[in-house]
Formats: sequence, C-alpha cells, structure tokens
Amino acid sequence: MKLKSIVTLCLSLSGLAAVAGAQTPAAPAAATAPAKPAFTDAQLIEEFGWFIGKRVGLTELEFSAAELETLLKGFRGAAEGKDSPYELEKIGPLMDDFMQKKQAAYVAKLKTKNLAVNNDFFSKLKENKNVVELPSGLRYEIVAPGNGPAPKANETVRVHYTGKLIDGTEFDSSVKRGEPAEFPLDQVIPGWTEGIQKMNKGGKIKLYVPPHLAYGDDGRPGIPPGSTLVFDVELLDIKAAAAAPQLPPPAKK
Repeated sequence: MKLKSIVTLCLSLSGLAAVAGAQTPAAPAAATAPAKPAFTDAQLIEEFGWFIGKRVGLTELEFSAAELETLLKGFRGAAEGKDSPYELEKIGPLMDDFMQKKQAAYVAKLKTKNLAVNNDFFSKLKENKNVVELPSGLRYEIVAPGNGPAPKANETVRVHYTGKLIDGTEFDSSVKRGEPAEFPLDQVIPGWTEGIQKMNKGGKIKLYVPPHLAYGDDGRPGIPPGSTLVFDVELLDIKAAAAAPQLPPPAKK
C-alpha cells in the first residue's frame, strides 16, 4: 500500500471517530469540553508502525525475529531515501515467489487447525437430534416451520439472516442492517443453494455450512480460510424465476 493511501485511511479513521463523537448528545454550554488524550510523538510513530504492519498482514506472514530485523533494515533504507539495495527487475520475481510461499504456509497451517476444529464441532453437533445431515455434508435445523412453498434453485429469495463463525463471531447480518437481502439461489455459496430449498416461506432455518460448501480455503473479509459457517435464516418471500423468452415460430419457406 502506498504511504499516501495509509495516511488517507488513518485520516478516515479519525473522521469516523469524530462522527461517532458528533452523534453523542451535546454537553451543556457551561460544561468544560473533555481534554484530548495526550500522546507523545514516539507513541504516535509506534502506532503508525503497528498500523502499517497490520495492513500488510505481518502476523499472517509469521516472520522470524531475524527476518523482522532484516525487514526493518529495508524499511529504514526506504525511510532514509536510499535506493533499492538490489535490482528490482532481477529480485522482483524471486521476492514474489518467496512471499507466495510464506502465504501458502500460513494458509496450510490455518487449514490444518480449522480442520481439527471443524471435525470437533460437527462431532458434537451429532448430539443435536434436530439437526439433519445431508450427503453433501451440509447440516440444517428447522427452527420454525413455514406455511408457504419451498423455493427452487432457479428462484430468488428475500431473507433476513445472520452469519457467524463456529466460535460465535458474527461476520454479517441483514438484521443489524435493518434491510432484508435478496439472493438468486443459483448465485450463492452451495450451502445456501441447497439449504434454503429445505425450508418453506415464512419459516426459519439454521444452516451449518462446512468449508467446501462455503468459501473453502479462500476466505473472505471476516471469514478465515477453511471456516465452517453458521447461518440463521428467515425466508420472507420467494420470487419466481423469470420466464424464458418466447421465440417466434420459424418463418415459412
């Protein structure tokens, strides 16, 4: 990320804090405004360094102590305006390969960890007799039966939903946004395509979606690679698939 982008984002975060403060009821005119927290320049620079490290994913790259010192050496050289220590055209492809291997090692480690966590989760889930397991590996539980039709894979559904990781971390919620969501069932993750067809309009369902029916090893913002997802879904409406266009009969010769 370019330095300008980082600074812009920092300013954006400061702006968000200001907006949050602006939403608080104003204090009486006679009240003294609270003093701004005092930070030294060293503390601000330290925080800026932490912010950069988080943005580029240093935690995930798992550099050793020696590698971190070498990284800081390069960072210091750039800060001092020095030229690249090596020819970028020659070292660039090797650097890309090195970083890709670092990222692959992190994903493999996370995948192994999540595999054990997922297996333990689904093993305990077997104790819930209300949960149905499908051949695909999807599990679901009807929380409240609906009294309408069940949707088909080529239809669009209007739903309220909340998505969580198996540790309870919430990564998405139409309920909190206050606006139902609409999805064509054939354009969502396989766990949704299959699972939503198991419920009826007006009903509620809980879906337990293993990684291979969700985002697999790719992950998404707030969803680590290899994650099992748990969705609470209420089916509000079903929109029929658009009718295929009618072609005119062939012209007579």
